[in-house]
Amino acid sequence: MLKLLITGGLGFIGSNLVDSLSKKNHKIKILTKTFSKKSNIKNSYDKVEIEKINLTNFKRLGQIIEKFKPDIIIHLAGNTSHSKSFEEPLEDIDSNSKTTLFMLEKIRELRLSCKFVLGSTFIVIGKPTKLPVTESTPCNPTTIYGTNKLASEHFCKIYHDVYGLDTVIFRITNSYGPREQVISTKNAVNFLIYEASNRKEISIYNKGKFFRDFIYIDDVVSGINVILKKGKSGELYWISSGKKTWFYEFANILEKNTNCKVVYPKTPTYTKKVDVGNFIVNNAKLRKLGWSPKISINVGIKKTLDYFQSN
Repeated sequence: MLKLLITGGLGFIGSNLVDSLSKKNHKIKILTKTFSKKSNIKNSYDKVEIEKINLTNFKRLGQIIEKFKPDIIIHLAGNTSHSKSFEEPLEDIDSNSKTTLFMLEKIRELRLSCKFVLGSTFIVIGKPTKLPVTESTPCNPTTIYGTNKLASEHFCKIYHDVYGLDTVIFRITNSYGPREQVISTKNAVNFLIYEASNRKEISIYNKGKFFRDFIYIDDVVSGINVILKKGKSGELYWISSGKKTWFYEFANILEKNTNCKVVYPKTPTYTKKVDVGNFIVNNAKLRKLGWSPKISINVGIKKTLDYFQSN
């Protein structure tokens, strides 16, 4: 039985991962900033321990790690809104990079035998100079959020290289599926699916003439599980479908399934400055560990719409 400490365990990725891991008889402790998303883990609520903490309370975070002595820390918490990272840049450093550095330093200080797994994002790349993106693509983030996530990745790499800590990083492309917070600044894809499920008018910039690499939440979770089992220490892995979805195709799927109305307004200046543009990832490195994505975009959107309509 492993002791797992999962930060952000009630969030979108976290709660779906917790549901999967709680079936395996591990001792799981979730750290969360708020109980508002407790219903996300209603299926595994009685199998886990939940503690409410703002991770920037470093004294308390240190005490929790010292007392629980986890075998694995899966760090998913943090501010995930790029626009909020511009509104509160210093707070973003605290929640997105200082927390990572603090936990790594705590593991080192306590000499814990603990694997540290960092959840990261495609936003760290910025606007890619060539496609498909791989693990060795250069990173030039366009947002403060992306910069802090990239700093966290570097901290993991440094603590592995210098101190021998067992650290692994995964980056996720545009993930979607049941449970994501449905606010436009957090996960644009899920927000649009949610709005469409309520027959609202949805806005897509640039006439939908840009593509992304969409990945359904179940495929993300299976990817993380494979990384937990077989991921090599000190390495970085992309979790992506490896398939191109044009936004006008995405809009057509939503229209067909919900009768929502799609409009194509002019792209705002802010978006032009920070948007990463076309994005697709070569996921061969993770596939080599025996993983492959299973859910097509059509099936994934249907499942997400069903979830929103029944909740």
